[in-house]
Amino acid sequence: RDWEGRDVNQIGRQPPLSSNKAETHFPRLRKATGIRYDQMLYFDDCIWYDHCAMVASGCREKDSGRGVVTIETPDGLGEKEWRAGLQKFADSVNA
Repeated sequence: RDWEGRDVNQIGRQPPLSSNKAETHFPRLRKATGIRYDQMLYFDDCIWYDHCAMVASGCREKDSGRGVVTIETPDGLGEKEWRAGLQKFADSVNA
């Protein structure tokens, strides 16, 4: 929370966010940045819920039908996972 008294936490379920990342996190990111869903890459280390499936199915562009590229990282994000994510993203762009 505190950065000179301002709330800067944009992780988790703190309002205006919720547990459904497809309904809150990613629409906010898209609106704030102007980056389309099909140009986003998401790594998730959650082991108790499949956020990747939620985001992949819930955050798609209407014109292309493509959405956020997701990578599960249950053991954390290391170089191997990073490279796998970049490759999966490249494959999706070239599909």
